[in-house]
Amino acid sequence: MSKADIGLVGLAVMGENLVLNMESKGYRVAVYNRTTSKVDDFVNCRGSGKNIVGTHSVEEFINALERPRKVMIMVKAGAPVDAFIDQVIPYLEEGDIVIDGGNSHFPDTIRRTNYLEKKGLLFIGTGVSGGEEGALLGPSIMPGGSIKAWEEVKPIFQSISAKVEDGSPCCEWVGDNGAGHFVKMVHNGIEYGDMQLITEVYQVMKDLLGMNADEMHEVFADWNKGELDSYLIEITRDILAYKDEDGSPLVEKILDTAGQKGTGKWTAVASLDLGVPLTLIGEAVYARTLSAMKDERVDASKILSGPTPKFDGDKKAFIEDLRKALLASKIVSYAQGYVLLKSAAREYGWDLNYGGIALMWRGGCIIRSVFLGKIKDAFDINPELSNLLLDSYFKNKIDEAQEAWRRVVATAVTNGIWIPAISTALNYFDGYRSERLPANLLQAQRDYFGAHTYERTDKPRGEYFHTNWTGRGGTTASSTYVA
Repeated sequence: MSKADIGLVGLAVMGENLVLNMESKGYRVAVYNRTTSKVDDFVNCRGSGKNIVGTHSVEEFINALERPRKVMIMVKAGAPVDAFIDQVIPYLEEGDIVIDGGNSHFPDTIRRTNYLEKKGLLFIGTGVSGGEEGALLGPSIMPGGSIKAWEEVKPIFQSISAKVEDGSPCCEWVGDNGAGHFVKMVHNGIEYGDMQLITEVYQVMKDLLGMNADEMHEVFADWNKGELDSYLIEITRDILAYKDEDGSPLVEKILDTAGQKGTGKWTAVASLDLGVPLTLIGEAVYARTLSAMKDERVDASKILSGPTPKFDGDKKAFIEDLRKALLASKIVSYAQGYVLLKSAAREYGWDLNYGGIALMWRGGCIIRSVFLGKIKDAFDINPELSNLLLDSYFKNKIDEAQEAWRRVVATAVTNGIWIPAISTALNYFDGYRSERLPANLLQAQRDYFGAHTYERTDKPRGEYFHTNWTGRGGTTASSTYVA
């Protein structure tokens, strides 16, 4: 019997669906799971009659693979990945390839790449986005790690990935070591931001405009036909139309406490480490943590009061304002995400293709949208673009939306409606476009209490000064850190 083209470990839903996807594209796939009964269940049920090889030990699994062996791991991120790598290494030979397709933290991928390369093996850490359906029908795949492994896995990965209109695969090599998982992490952070922005618009429609789920469904259905056309707008449209058994909107019966798996937090922490103001994604993470304080919020709502929402304006016009505010905020979210990507590329020595990343996100993944094509165009025009807000297309969109954006934020704040992501997006825009910020006073404060020094507007950059503000200090200055 011929050996398998690739092997996959971890038969949860994502793993099973990737196997079925690979098999449907003509590949023979070996499978293994720590709980071996899952192997038999899969092979005899969903995998029945298909070109799938079930195995019941690591040794049998490895022996079922064609050289160079390609072992894809789809297990929980963290220690389980390391444990399986150490378990499989004794059975591998020089040039064999280990692929981590889970949501691993990029520093782990950097470490694992170095660890396996020192043993003569190759490692790929790849982001896989699109959820269960994407894994089965075509996900977005973001591989990075040992470049020598790419030609071996490229035909498989690109054949199973989603495709855009011209047939281009939503999968391309991202860069060395942890680059693939970093790009997937930023993707997930942007996903957090997009979801939070949409929920804030929903909150304004519901609490200020008094709209019901059916009315909101119609609005999101209409928005999905234009420049906001995206997977997340599409599923929001469908969620708002979904009825419970009693005919009422199911969404209104779901407890308002959001979960998370940590990738949004990793994105926010990475931005702090790299000195990038990723304010919108940070607020989206904090919004989930605040939502989780359900019991405390219920108690607080009985003690703390604010204005009663009241809207007397043109409802249809304000819905259009909301659309523009959502678009403008979305632009800021992606602009911040791309600044983080560029900063990481400098820090870790990655040669990232920013337009190519937008192309990979065009299909298959959770943040897929028409919008991403404009990002690719922006980087095709100027590969060195420092911020998407400076691209002519996005600048014009912000200009068109700005008055509406400000009306939405002002109206929500006046009526006591919580919109942290939309408002922080506007604040970032106002800060980024400001020639002068009040950090001069902040630096004076730091120098006053800690002798942290400051630069002067009338002196060359890079020269630092300290003032003895009280007359009681000395001339000794402290060290300084500039993000």
